[in-house]
Amino acid sequence: MIIFPNAKINLGLSVTEKRPDGFHNIETVFYPVPLRDILEIVPAKNKSIQFKSTGLKIPGNQENNLVLKACKALQQDFQLPGMNIHLHKVIPMGAGLGGGSSNAAFAIKLVDKIFELNLSEEQMIKYAMPIGADCSFFIKNKAVFASQKGDVFEDIDLDLLGKYILIVKPNLHINTAEAYSGVTPFPKLISIKELIQNDLSDWNEVLKNDFEKSIFLKHPEIGQIKDSLLDLGAVYAAMSGSGSALFGIFDSEPECSELFKNYFCWKSKL
Repeated sequence: MIIFPNAKINLGLSVTEKRPDGFHNIETVFYPVPLRDILEIVPAKNKSIQFKSTGLKIPGNQENNLVLKACKALQQDFQLPGMNIHLHKVIPMGAGLGGGSSNAAFAIKLVDKIFELNLSEEQMIKYAMPIGADCSFFIKNKAVFASQKGDVFEDIDLDLLGKYILIVKPNLHINTAEAYSGVTPFPKLISIKELIQNDLSDWNEVLKNDFEKSIFLKHPEIGQIKDSLLDLGAVYAAMSGSGSALFGIFDSEPECSELFKNYFCWKSKL
């Protein structure tokens, strides 16, 4: 059985506080976008879980793959048979687009469907939460205001249907620890939950990503991409998460600039 895990973007991101546990409290809005990987899971006759990937190369040890973690947790709790897993990667990694978390969340949904576990949303979220802060977002997979570690969600009324999005990722990887080291956390006077209610045409002025300032200083190329998206006519442009992907939201279909020819570049209607 096949499923298509999608990416997300961050609409604004405020780092508000460093927590006693070493993590940070943040505020952001997660919004799903139709940039998708392909995930296939087929039951096996034995108990082993076999995993292979194609498409974009996945760095690191395969045993640490989030899809495997999700499937093994469900196999253990429900005494499931083995599985043959094939993941075809399209969503760039290390981009702030949530691809790995999405793969794991959709694996939970797919295993639930294949083996007729009849898990509730709440049960699936319980399996997703230990895997990654934003993993459980992809269970409901709709616009939310996220707070605390980015793992506490509140539904919001936000619809970008009919707009176009252009995502550009340069050939740079931003380490999460590096990104946080360049930010001084502080509480904001106005929450992103309120700022997102502004008209889209005002977002460039009020809806900020706290990571951009220090990352653009270290990697001017990333800041230049944001400027190019605005020059192309983006109503709003920003870096997603801690980068390195940037996105622009447009009223009409944008041209893919020659400036982006050496980068990952993807566009779609929302």
